[in-house]
Amino acid sequence: MFKFNSAFEAPTGSPIRELFKYLAQPGMISFAGGYPASDLFDREGLDAAAARASQQITQCLQYGPTDGLAILKEQLASLMTRRGAQCAPHDLLVTTGSQQGFDLLLRVMVAPGDVVLVEQPAYPATLQALKLQQADVVTVPVDQHGLDVAALAALLEAGTLRAAPKLLYTVPTFANPTGATLSLERRTALLKLAARYRFVVVEDDPYGDLRFSGAALPSLLALSDQVPGSRDWVVHFSSLSKIVAPGLRVGWMVAHAEILRRCVVAKQTVDLCSSPWTQAIAAAYLASGALERHLPGIVDAYGVKCRALCDALDAHMAHSIAFHRPAGGMFVWARLKSGHNASDYLRACIEHNVMFVPGVAFYKDNIDAAALRLSFAAPGVADIETGVRRMQVALESLSGPG
Repeated sequence: MFKFNSAFEAPTGSPIRELFKYLAQPGMISFAGGYPASDLFDREGLDAAAARASQQITQCLQYGPTDGLAILKEQLASLMTRRGAQCAPHDLLVTTGSQQGFDLLLRVMVAPGDVVLVEQPAYPATLQALKLQQADVVTVPVDQHGLDVAALAALLEAGTLRAAPKLLYTVPTFANPTGATLSLERRTALLKLAARYRFVVVEDDPYGDLRFSGAALPSLLALSDQVPGSRDWVVHFSSLSKIVAPGLRVGWMVAHAEILRRCVVAKQTVDLCSSPWTQAIAAAYLASGALERHLPGIVDAYGVKCRALCDALDAHMAHSIAFHRPAGGMFVWARLKSGHNASDYLRACIEHNVMFVPGVAFYKDNIDAAALRLSFAAPGVADIETGVRRMQVALESLSGPG
């Protein structure tokens, strides 16, 4: 009856959100959603920030500038500078979550059929956005050290792509879903490739502050100042969702002025501006120093939870599941040694009141059906232990006797 844009003729929703219906199942323990732990939200600090923001309530309830409130942009620029990336307020665009920023970037840079490179496995919403933009998506493999930059170089040098790539998307620090972190050597090599082949590196960095072991590495944006000719080719996304609260819906992008200018125009047609009210709360929260005071507690808690998950997997499923321990973030990437299909395994696990995300959700092609993602952020330590035991029992039920 209706005539839709061809990209929306048979759209598919988020495979992760499709699992949410099972959360209402009594006693369910979820390793599925990449949600921060609600009990770690700084309610007191955010209440105080909201009270300060309410002193400018008239301004907060009015439309705001499309690129973001000046008071928030100043705080975000300071945050980026503390992270090692020199940044001025005019280098920033505030977005309604970093996912909106990625969508805006695709709208202004990618036409149907344009080649976009994506690390694989990758965040499902990224693959979904690229599909709806009708991009020609070419995947680049990852390993336990992140994006395989040597494989990327070989792909670019071979000249077999249908066209020169416009963008490359990567989560270089504590990646979703693999938890992997790109080494300094690979980061430098990637920036050199971007400058040489003139493609934009999209650095998605929502987890970089969540390091609980090992030495910190500079973001691609920070490192680009040391790699001649690469700074203009980096678009950096970040967010307060994982380190403050996702309900604020505060994200931002740092990019070349010509990219930002076009993204501002695109944003005007989407929502005119991100909520001035939540922007003002975020600005007050950051200005108070509350993030610096509260974040170490979040990081410590996630470190404890990650160790609990990995230790439980080692104790109860060492012969069944292979995985790498991440140094931060929210995810453990695993693989069933038996070769069982993780989607079949999920159904068995749901019957035992535990759930995760099958790896198929994170692939465009060359799917590893035995892979799965576990998030340790939301459940408590006791539930983590119980959840892994349930996973063990579910796998035994799937495998059958012997």
